Amino acid sequence: MRYLFLLMFLLSACAPASGTACPGGQCNEDTTSGPVASHWTATPSLTPTPNILVIIETPIPSSTPFVYTIQSGDTFSELAEQFKISQDELRAANPDISPNSMSIGATLLIPDISAAPKRATPTPEPVPVTQSVCHPTADNGLWCFALIQNNTPDLLENISAQITLFDENQSTLESKTAFLPLNMIPPNSALPVYVFFPNIAAHDSMQVQVLSAVRSGGTRYLPASLNNVITQIDWRGLSAMISGEISQPVESTTATRVWVAAVAYDKDGRVVGLKRWEGGAIEAGERLAFRFMVSSLGPPIDRVEYVVEAR
Repeated sequence: MRYLFLLMFLLSACAPASGTACPGGQCNEDTTSGPVASHWTATPSLTPTPNILVIIETPIPSSTPFVYTIQSGDTFSELAEQFKISQDELRAANPDISPNSMSIGATLLIPDISAAPKRATPTPEPVPVTQSVCHPTADNGLWCFALIQNNTPDLLENISAQITLFDENQSTLESKTAFLPLNMIPPNSALPVYVFFPNIAAHDSMQVQVLSAVRSGGTRYLPASLNNVITQIDWRGLSAMISGEISQPVESTTATRVWVAAVAYDKDGRVVGLKRWEGGAIEAGERLAFRFMVSSLGPPIDRVEYVVEAR
């Protein structure tokens, strides 16, 4: 009896206690003593080798709207005639625009440009799309960018691209038209087109189709330049404060409106943020100060590049 009691005591001493850790992670049973708290992190959904297509002769479908920037001398009736639509259709697509007091630099939504492919949808330049990337947001959306490179000696304007997201079965999740933050890309420069997809937390792949890209002589753009630009990236790389001045040469004319686009890149050269600053008029020979902040939607900011536009 004494030996039986000693044997039972030794067996009970060798049994593992409930809730203890498994050395080396080799336990076969779950020994967790309580529920594990989950923490949401916004991991960028990257597409390192995107499926990029460049449309050369295919016109934009009629369901795709076109954004037109109002120029000096434009009238509502002439624009309706140019895009082969009625004034009523143009007014219905732009209820906030007064036909009798259109502001230069404001934008009009052209509801159907397929009727005038020669004027509204010229053959796009075969511009390279050097990268595409999407970053998730806290509200289960995606900001997507496609970087357009202008390798020509001319300005490129009226740039748009169709960005389509696919799931793991290569079924289309959603497709939208993306636009630049400015009206043009200067020679030997790059700017991303961008678009937001709500209620899409992730995707497997994406496709970029360049819909429009037109070479321009640049006669309606003024020769503005950036001076004394200072970029202050915070220690975590989550944002960058940008300040500087826009100058107009003395021999130029007065600019009624100026813009500065700031593109933030991570250490791998991928677009992680974009911000456009808009200023007022600037006289020839004068300078206009600017200051604004661009934030990262993904990894830390490593550098910021700028493009200025004056009209």
